[in-house]
This record gives sequence, structure tokens and C-alpha cells, in this order.
Amino acid sequence: MNNLADNKKAFFDYEILEKLEAGIVLSGQETKSVKNGQASLKGTFVTFHKNNAFLTNMNISPYKQAGPLPEYEPTKSRRLLLHKREIDYLREKSQEQGLTIVPLRVYTKNRFIKVEIAVARGKKQYDKRETIKNRDTEREIRRTLKNRA
Repeated sequence: MNNLADNKKAFFDYEILEKLEAGIVLSGQETKSVKNGQASLKGTFVTFHKNNAFLTNMNISPYKQAGPLPEYEPTKSRRLLLHKREIDYLREKSQEQGLTIVPLRVYTKNRFIKVEIAVARGKKQYDKRETIKNRDTEREIRRTLKNRA
């Protein structure tokens, strides 16, 4: 599995409760662009319309070798490929108080492009400070162990 895009901010802003894997519907030039690393998950979230789940606000830059694409919209909503029971489950979770559905990463699995999505709860400000503190102490421990060796 090759990571193509990460949502690092999601791990800082949200407490991850559960992870799921989903396929994503892309056009040919979007697929090539994503495989070249031209995708960004910053500010991306999952929405539901009728009986489908969509990845909203994912930015995929136009593929350079595709030529001019006058009607291409880089941040359009892209459909997620999930089973009906998974969509119903995620819709139910997103309607619960304080829970949201966020994408964590885009990666390849065999020849397919997959998106890892998560049910998450937003962190409070003091939780974020605690995360920063833990990260700094871990870094300090690694640094001292490295200097001793």
C-alpha cells in the first residue's frame, strides 16, 4: 500500500473512534494526478446525498499532460464506493451529537485507489494541548536515547 495523501490535521483535531476503507470514483486524468501525489485532503469531509456518500472539498490538481480542461473543477464532490449498510451506519453516526466522518488518507491497494475514512469526535482545546505535550515529551525521549547510543 502506497500513501498518496494524508490528512495530518485530522489526527490533531479529532479523536479517531473507528476506521473504514472505501473506494472512490475518479476520472482517468484525476487518477493519474492522484497517483502523482497531486491530491490534498485538507479541509475534506464526508457528506450524504440520497443513498450515496460523497467526499466533499478534496482538491485534486489537474493532470499536467492532459492538456487544457476548461470545465474541470478541482474541489468537486467525489462519490465514495461503500455498501448500503456501511452508508446507513455512517449516516447514523454522523447524526449523533459530536461525531463526524473525516478522511484520513488516500492510498493504493493493488491497482485501486482507496480512501480511509473515520468516525471521529472533535477534540476540545485542552485535549489538543495535551496531544502537543505528549508529542514533545516523546520527541525529547527519542532524542536522549539517540544521543546515548
